[in-house]
Amino acid sequence: MTEALVARGVDPARLVLVEFNPMFCRLLRTRYPTATIVQGDAYGLRRALSDVVPQHTAAAVVSSLPIVTKPIRARLRLVNEALSFLSSGAPFVQFTYAVGPPLQRALSGVLAEASERIWLNLPPARVWIYRRPDFPGHLGRCGA
Repeated sequence: MTEALVARGVDPARLVLVEFNPMFCRLLRTRYPTATIVQGDAYGLRRALSDVVPQHTAAAVVSSLPIVTKPIRARLRLVNEALSFLSSGAPFVQFTYAVGPPLQRALSGVLAEASERIWLNLPPARVWIYRRPDFPGHLGRCGA
């Protein structure tokens, strides 16, 4: 994920990467020495990022966590915590391989957009974008 972001022009110095595995943290520090690497649990973003990222300042949160394997409460907490770090209109981007959406419209007051399903990917993939509704250019709610 990080490699793709950097390849698309994101300056590694602007990245804050949350990784649970200490060995992978070391690898990330070697590959992206100007990025901020946080060893922590992304399912507890508030705890992991509270000393690193001020609330309502992040330009985006990009996740490839397997959130559909978690109970709905854990999913809701993750998205709510991610949204609390984002500036107005900034996206929480979730890559998923599930057939349906990671959140079945269970997050009140949050707008969801879905990409087309990428059938050439095995298993087929989809990107979901969640935003707070104060973003004026949203595309509206999307279902599965």
